[in-house]
Amino acid sequence: MTAGFARSNALQDRLHRLVPGGAHTFAKGSDQYPEGMAPVLVGGSGARVRDVDGNTYVEYGMGMRAVTLGHGYRPVVDAVRAVLDDGLSFSRPTELELAAAEDFLRLVPGADMVKFGKNASDATSAAVRLARAATGRDLVAYCHDHPYFSSQDWFVGSLPIRAGVPETTRGLARSFPYNDLDAVRELLETDRGRVACVILEPATSLCEPEPGYLEGLRALCDEHGTVLVFDETITGFRWSEHGAQGLYGVTPDLSTWGKAMGNGFPISAIAGKRELMELGGLATDRERVFLLSSTHGAETVSLAAFRAVVRAYAETDPIGVMERQGAALAAGVAEVARAEGVEQFLDTAGRPSCLVFRTRDADGNPSQPMRTLFLAETLQRGVLGQSYVISAAHTDDDVARTVDAVRGALPAYRKALETGQPERLFAGRPVAPAHRSLAAPRRL
Repeated sequence: MTAGFARSNALQDRLHRLVPGGAHTFAKGSDQYPEGMAPVLVGGSGARVRDVDGNTYVEYGMGMRAVTLGHGYRPVVDAVRAVLDDGLSFSRPTELELAAAEDFLRLVPGADMVKFGKNASDATSAAVRLARAATGRDLVAYCHDHPYFSSQDWFVGSLPIRAGVPETTRGLARSFPYNDLDAVRELLETDRGRVACVILEPATSLCEPEPGYLEGLRALCDEHGTVLVFDETITGFRWSEHGAQGLYGVTPDLSTWGKAMGNGFPISAIAGKRELMELGGLATDRERVFLLSSTHGAETVSLAAFRAVVRAYAETDPIGVMERQGAALAAGVAEVARAEGVEQFLDTAGRPSCLVFRTRDADGNPSQPMRTLFLAETLQRGVLGQSYVISAAHTDDDVARTVDAVRGALPAYRKALETGQPERLFAGRPVAPAHRSLAAPRRL
């Protein structure tokens, strides 16, 4: 059991006074954790992290899916240290930029050119801008089953938390469900000649493409002269080092990358066909596109980290490890849930390398109070994470410790199901959706 959260709570209060929301990412906010149980971390190694109160946890989520090789992964750290003494940012490109681009394009054979940035949100927005410029069209079609594409207005206007986004901007987006070709066909017919791009994640933790779906999207976009964009922010280096496009054998016009590219170091990319990408270059007679232009887009530290990640994927099998350990974790959680008789109300789902856990009430409905109770019980037992997204650093012992924590949490979970009153078993208010329009129900 943990030693408590007194110092974490004190530091979180100070964070709320200085940082809007108390964190720099919605998913890291204290409102995503049980009240009074939001650890403030000081560091980690592999899949273990420690907080300011001296508690140690098996961590899941791993930097919101950005860390696939483990915290402090030595080859990446050594590669970064090797470039530090020579400076980070310069007034001209470095040889490292060329080497990193060559590494990337060897991994993604469907892409001819690549440009690096710092976060995938900028990369997806650059892809939308490029598609609009190439087609002369304004509308963007995005998959509404995929929760997040960008922090820029073209997408934020579709979220519940959209204050400050002009109504005119909101009107330029169209949405469609995943795995429904007819819906995309109807959308493209209804707005014939107006849709610049179709953007989606080629797969998610809970949704694999049905046979022919991605191929059908490719054909529809070709028919309508629409740019097909795959958001590989999560699938890249988690489904495959070649991206989901390599795994499923469908090549988009553009793809965007981030997260695990740098094993936690900040790096992203937009990549694609030369005839599109060169609109942001110098070998074009058309009006140029402001593609990506960033002071820190090609600083040496993150490029060195990326190259070390590429080597790690070539020399070891991180994806295979994530798949095996994720499958073992899912099996262990299922076993203890069955033993406690709650398997219909608590389970894991999704691709083994990107698992989520699902919490339901006695009526079988998704439940934030039940989720809060489960988080509180497992946090107390040394497991940190809003999902079970795993890394190649998770050992057999980490998985066993997690299953033990779930086993220990289940008597309280079963009691909550029997009484219908989970709120009596944890302190404070339940966790709340991250992208809600008001601070309530977790207003300070």
